[in-house]
Amino acid sequence: MGLVVKQVNPDLTDQQKDVLFNKATDAPFTGDFLHNEKTGMYTCANCGKALFDSKTKFDSGSGWPSFYDFATKGAVKLVPDNSHGMNRIEVICANCGAHLGHLFNDAPQTPTGNRYCINSSSLGFTAKDK
Repeated sequence: MGLVVKQVNPDLTDQQKDVLFNKATDAPFTGDFLHNEKTGMYTCANCGKALFDSKTKFDSGSGWPSFYDFATKGAVKLVPDNSHGMNRIEVICANCGAHLGHLFNDAPQTPTGNRYCINSSSLGFTAKDK
């Protein structure tokens, strides 16, 4: 039996609930944050915890927002995911346990070699004042 994540944000859309709580995936190239180039912090859409700094965002060409590192140690948890006949690493919010996306080590163009492939529906964004 999987972890049951409690909804904290009462204003989540049906798509956000499906991604965060049922581990669904946004359709590629459709998310609100895919082409976001603003400076700021990406947060969990459910609990608001800081997850990814915009400084680590890059265009992976995958169709989902991609980051090469998390914002702070302990921001996310990594869990083995062997669903759908694949061996992957699931990325979840360390604060509330909501599903965010998956981690792949296929980004040699980044400082870490990692690609945190994250669903836009699982994210919020707080712009940084310039």
